[in-house]
Amino acid sequence: MTSGAIIALFFVVLLVLMLSGMPIAYSLGIASAGYMLMSGTSLAMMAQRMVNGANSFTMLAIPFFFMAGELMNISGVTDKIINMAKALVGHFKGGLAQVNIVASVFFAGVSGSATADTAALGSTLIPKMVEEGYDLDFSAAITVASSCVGPIIPPSITLVLYGILAGEDVGKLLIAGIVPGVIVALFQMVYTHFYAVKMDYPSYPKATPREMGKAVTGGFSALMMPIIIIGGTLSGVFTPTESAAVAVLYGIIIGFFIYRNLKVPQFYESLKRVGVQSMNNMFILAAAACFSWVLTITKAADVLVNLMLGISTNQYVVMLMILALLMFIGFFMQASQALVVLTPMLLPVIKAVGIDPIHFGIVMVVALTFGGCTPPVGSMLFVVNSITKMGFARLTKAMVPLYIPLLGALLVIAFVPQFSLFLPGLMA
Repeated sequence: MTSGAIIALFFVVLLVLMLSGMPIAYSLGIASAGYMLMSGTSLAMMAQRMVNGANSFTMLAIPFFFMAGELMNISGVTDKIINMAKALVGHFKGGLAQVNIVASVFFAGVSGSATADTAALGSTLIPKMVEEGYDLDFSAAITVASSCVGPIIPPSITLVLYGILAGEDVGKLLIAGIVPGVIVALFQMVYTHFYAVKMDYPSYPKATPREMGKAVTGGFSALMMPIIIIGGTLSGVFTPTESAAVAVLYGIIIGFFIYRNLKVPQFYESLKRVGVQSMNNMFILAAAACFSWVLTITKAADVLVNLMLGISTNQYVVMLMILALLMFIGFFMQASQALVVLTPMLLPVIKAVGIDPIHFGIVMVVALTFGGCTPPVGSMLFVVNSITKMGFARLTKAMVPLYIPLLGALLVIAFVPQFSLFLPGLMA
């Protein structure tokens, strides 16, 4: 069999395995092992690449970020975050919907997870919105859309994954996500304002200085976690991994001694969940290292580079093609899975046309995260559907108008790189 046929078979096997529902780590590993066997490469190389792929100090940030989010969620920060958001933006038209969006931004700085954001805030805010006169369709849709900021604003597990896969500075990537995350939220807030005016949704009385101070004070302990991560990384006091470890320590102090909601059995269960999640991610990254090696030795990525550059060498046209690809893939794959597969293939393309890898990492994460609120595999849709019981088809239909501000935010982030690169530039 020719080398071209072997490469083609490699991608066919990979695609079939992923479409069959096999976990991404197994799909990558089996496809890579198959290529090595057919090309006469020793499988000892596979073991070597997997060990090298998992041997990363930066990777320690992943379980620490997982654990920090777990501790803060258990500690009961949700109500405090909602109260603070209500004091800040509740007086805007469509007050509770605006609170939903801003609370997601704050919660993102605690959990770093879109699905955790959706579950925590959705279970509280959707029934409350319906009670106050918001229609169920809009209440559910805005909850899904607002949760998209979770993987963008630090701490972001997805950005850490991209940093490891792309060999980029994780600290700069985390900082780079702040402004784009705010942009996503602002686009949704503008849309919500006009929709609330149209539907005549209510707003709350403007908070008094005393009420504002009480709400901010109550929520400040929760916001200290992203402040520790961002401040420590920007100042150079901590590496991203060290910031994550300090965040865990802070979560322990908050949970056990300040809020006193965290108990030893809950802490133990959190450790087990984080251990499983972390091992899963480590296995994925180890398998991804094999996949990247196969792409390198086969020069398969060069085919994609030549294909795209054959259409156009214009940076903006290439970015549009990549965005279309990312949005399409996001329909069928979870963000982390798509990230593992596409990062080593797209990096040569963006470098060939002069797109900054830090900026591209933000664009990639934003685009793939939006896939979480699109059918057929959108994880946030499933979470909200489990809360509302409104039906997947109805929820998907309700989401259609919210795709407009999400797409608008994505285009601004993609074509104005300064929004992503300004804060990382301060670290240089």
